Amino acid sequence: MVPAEAEPDLAAGHPMGGFGLSLPDFRRIGGGLRRPECVLATSCGDLYVSDERGGVTRIAPDRSTRLFSGRTADGPALAANGFALLPDGSFLIAPLAGGGVFRLQRNGQAEPFLQEVDGRPLRCPNFVLLDDEGRVWICCLTQQDRATISCYPRQRRDGFIVLVDGDGARIAADGIGYPNEIRIDPAGRYLYTNETMAGQLLRYRIGAGGTLGPAETIAEFDESNMLDGFTLDSTGGAWMTAIVSNRLWYVMPDGRACLLIEDACHEQLARLTEMQLGAGVLRSILYEEHSSTLRNISSLAFGGPDLMTAYLGSLMGSSILTFQSPVAGQKPAHWDFGPFE
Repeated sequence: MVPAEAEPDLAAGHPMGGFGLSLPDFRRIGGGLRRPECVLATSCGDLYVSDERGGVTRIAPDRSTRLFSGRTADGPALAANGFALLPDGSFLIAPLAGGGVFRLQRNGQAEPFLQEVDGRPLRCPNFVLLDDEGRVWICCLTQQDRATISCYPRQRRDGFIVLVDGDGARIAADGIGYPNEIRIDPAGRYLYTNETMAGQLLRYRIGAGGTLGPAETIAEFDESNMLDGFTLDSTGGAWMTAIVSNRLWYVMPDGRACLLIEDACHEQLARLTEMQLGAGVLRSILYEEHSSTLRNISSLAFGGPDLMTAYLGSLMGSSILTFQSPVAGQKPAHWDFGPFE
């Protein structure tokens, strides 16, 4: 297990060596957001964030905001959990409520993109990634119906990853413990995902036609770490958020990990650990109010002119937190999309 504390010589000889964060290092961007869980940045200075009010909010370079909202066929607002930005400015959304992945146009028109794969309904999609080859990857936390979930057992592993390309949609990896996000390394050799409850960073070698090799565990964390979103930088290092503990981890490609910051209520963290070791984590613990500064950080994106500005999403914030990184982020597939208005 990786201990929940930084090792002082962990990144010796690496640009991250000696880097850490404290609360005064952060500043806020935007306002009036609701559950800005996922963040995307583009080269023209736009930020896109998921918004519980019903879609995706754009934060323009002048810090003005615009909500792109829509509704699913049966009526609920298409509030985004994870989402991808497409070349025409539309979005592929894994919704907070209900199943399936939807395409949302900037005029509010929404239509189903993928509802099932290999005969399996997408009941709990969580994140959508567009890669450099134009392929779409989707991770589904579990095969359970999202509306019925109130408890998340650490040992449950019925999540899966879907690939959509020119050959159609298919399950690329199965038997994963609540896979939360997906990333592909800068060389395009590996697909990474994280197991939320089990606290593991996994990777799969990408083969011909998008086939994935067996899972390899890169880093493993203890029960006090409930992993959420993550991203990769230009060196292949993973920046990983953990909710409840409000931790931000840096994991080197060889699996060595460094804790960059923690903003936790230790009584809440003790209860989380107890739940992880017992019947499972109750959903209610995720939304307790303890007046943290980081507000349950849930994702990280790199942006700015040199890709060295980091933007943090959160489950409970109303704005985006940002700080300066000593290394540049990996350039995402959507980096040069836009501006659209």
